[in-house]
Amino acid sequence: MLTKDQVIALLNPIKDPFLHKTLEETGGIEQVTIKEEKNHVSVKLAIGKVNTAEQMQLQQELVNLLKKEGAATVGLRFNQLPNEVIAKFQPTSEADTSLLGEGSGTKFLAIASGKGGVGKSTVTVNLAVALARLGKKVGIIDADIYGFSVPDMMGVEERPTLRGNRIVPVERFGVKIMSMGFFVEDNSPVIWRGPRLGKMLTSFFKEVEWGDIDYLLLDLPPGTGDVALDVHNMIPSSKEVIVTTPHPTAAFVAARAGQMALQTDHEILGVIENMSFFESKLTGEKEYVFGKGGGDKLADALQTKVIGRLSLQQPYDEGEFAPSVYQEDHPNGQEYRNIAAQVIAKFEE
Repeated sequence: MLTKDQVIALLNPIKDPFLHKTLEETGGIEQVTIKEEKNHVSVKLAIGKVNTAEQMQLQQELVNLLKKEGAATVGLRFNQLPNEVIAKFQPTSEADTSLLGEGSGTKFLAIASGKGGVGKSTVTVNLAVALARLGKKVGIIDADIYGFSVPDMMGVEERPTLRGNRIVPVERFGVKIMSMGFFVEDNSPVIWRGPRLGKMLTSFFKEVEWGDIDYLLLDLPPGTGDVALDVHNMIPSSKEVIVTTPHPTAAFVAARAGQMALQTDHEILGVIENMSFFESKLTGEKEYVFGKGGGDKLADALQTKVIGRLSLQQPYDEGEFAPSVYQEDHPNGQEYRNIAAQVIAKFEE
């Protein structure tokens, strides 16, 4: 059973992720409460900036620390330090060297859809891997905050680490990954509203140590909600790919996402038609499970073209564990390679 004094002693040397001073120096430990009957530790802390990726990383580290020292459950609440305290310890300002800085050479590609369930995240993951196989340095931001799935699709089991005050993304298949999924416990639902989500997305761009990457892919939430709009406004130079299935209704709904891209001056590189057909291993015949024509209809509506058609099939059951990543010699893996080559050509026109 931890005591209040023991908890304070454990937390005092922890550094504020923004001010780089200990919680003891900043006076960041505001309240510690122990519920002995449940062995529950409740802590209220104040830090330099709240609702950020760094806060969530700190929260995870503190929960692990206190549980390791004997707490059964841990509750954490965060406030922002008073302005005078922040001003006292604020690091000197530096030029913006993030992906959104003026000197960044990173090319942004958003993957959008009108509705869920059409395979947008699968396309994001495999297009990123295909670009990496073509020798490009690639990153993914899983901006589908409520429906994050990229880590699971890529078979990622580790979490990002901290280097100083920067978050180091996880890397797999040559692709660097940042997702809300790294910062929630046990697949818990995210119940944040728009402003907090916007701050989290900004952190993914500005406070992650991406290094030198050629392409950053953004897995957008389906539809035209606040998060998608925030991303559109945050990255005016981004280009987009719209994902649909051949079904006419899916294509009709996807047109809204495409119109949103056009209205925010994002160039649409093309349409990817996912689950275009199922090819029988026995007969070799193609069955059009979801109908035909949706991708072409959408491309016509958005004055672009279909740059890829993907079959309805699973990756091979071999190699590294990654439930949704197609092998390079898989028919879909070859189609993704073709799509990636088109993307590179369009960016370099």
